[in-house]
Amino acid sequence: MNPALPRFEDLRHVHIIGVCGTLMGSFAAFLKRSGLRVTGSDQNVYPPMSDVLAKEGVELLQGYQAEHVQSGGSRPDLIVIGNVISASNPEACAALSSGIPCTSLPEAMESLMLQNTRNLVVAGTHGKTTTASLLAHILQSCGKAPNWFIGGVSKDLPHSFQVSSLSAGVPFVLEGDEYDTAYWDKVPKFNHYLPDDVILTSVEFDHADIYADLAAVEKAFHGLITRIRRGGRLIACVDYPSVRSLLGLTGFSALTYSAFEPGTAQNARFLVSNLRTDAGVMSFDIFDSGDKVETLSLAVPGRHNALNALAVWIECRELGLDKDQVRAAFASFQGVKRRQEERGEVKGVLVIDDFAHHPTAVRETLIALKAKYATRRLIAVFEPRSATSRRKVFQKDYVQAFQVADRTFICRPFDQSKISTEDQFSSEQLVEDISLQGRPAMLMENPELGVIQVTAQSEPGDLIAVLSNGGFGGFIPKLLEALAMK
Repeated sequence: MNPALPRFEDLRHVHIIGVCGTLMGSFAAFLKRSGLRVTGSDQNVYPPMSDVLAKEGVELLQGYQAEHVQSGGSRPDLIVIGNVISASNPEACAALSSGIPCTSLPEAMESLMLQNTRNLVVAGTHGKTTTASLLAHILQSCGKAPNWFIGGVSKDLPHSFQVSSLSAGVPFVLEGDEYDTAYWDKVPKFNHYLPDDVILTSVEFDHADIYADLAAVEKAFHGLITRIRRGGRLIACVDYPSVRSLLGLTGFSALTYSAFEPGTAQNARFLVSNLRTDAGVMSFDIFDSGDKVETLSLAVPGRHNALNALAVWIECRELGLDKDQVRAAFASFQGVKRRQEERGEVKGVLVIDDFAHHPTAVRETLIALKAKYATRRLIAVFEPRSATSRRKVFQKDYVQAFQVADRTFICRPFDQSKISTEDQFSSEQLVEDISLQGRPAMLMENPELGVIQVTAQSEPGDLIAVLSNGGFGGFIPKLLEALAMK
């Protein structure tokens, strides 16, 4: 957006509108660590990003107001406007009329940081945060001093956004989000990331608020593949029909991988097989063209994480990293907050926090938890909060997704006021359908009443998996407190 953006080295003060999103918050923290004054405004603040911002010293302003644009009398050198901000937002309107250079975060990245680096973009409907975190962790462990930009809080990396050098060829790991960039730039964020290498973990329908159907989602990922710079590579999971279709359409010679056994019809070059779990650690074998070439161990469980690890292993292989260092780095990976994260154990009841909201992610997460905590009864608690889960598009798919749980609690959806009645997801229907499959299920009217219900139904030895892509009204801390008082 005009006027032209300043050079990164000329920045002194950056103001961010919509600062508490995971990506925006990570960017704000990075700018603060770089010695800049960083101010930011938002309406929704919840951990872990609120904790990150407080620790980093970002000046947080509550709500959106025109006067925030020049808070404290200081005129920013740059204003970054988040993709959650609408054209009618009063602060954004003031910013655009101020004469101060304004931009989106992906545009700022493209212009200020990604021109010369070797950009390793991790994209897909599922697994982006974990896979990008794992790749950055391994590169860091192998002494490659990578840059990274990840939309989550890693347990292994000191920050979610890190720049060591913007020199030519330095690896830059980017979580490639397919959500749109800004209200004036309705294209996927990853369109701005100048990819050299792309890891494509999966393609399924999601983000029903901006994509009309699966074909529209596929078109977005098609655009990413065609943007791979000369000499780059594509590492793609062919377990998904849409990925196989995209490979056929683009004609890109990809390094393919799959979770199927050697000799099956998926025709992937690399396969992950023989998953086993011992003392909470998952191990698996990797096959290349039918030959076993490696065995890896990973502390984060699940078939989906074995696939994520395989994709990263392929990239590390292509980069020529030392095999022993790579193997050790895999074994030391601790994962990402809000992905199968243990939040506490009270009176023998273990509470897990997970971001899963798409039915595929819900199913794979619950299967992984059931395998890792095999002796525990698994109680699933789900808040339909994402734009897609609050719509009925996956109403039936969730029935099968929750079959692995021993007991399920479904909360009424987060705000559906802007969704037409005929398109709204029904928690009551899901509870009824799960019950008809012979699995106990209960409706939660709201998080507060849900805490009472789940606490009453819990027993020592249980595992409670809380699945939500938002704050869920503080459900987990309230649940831990209630369990302690039981």
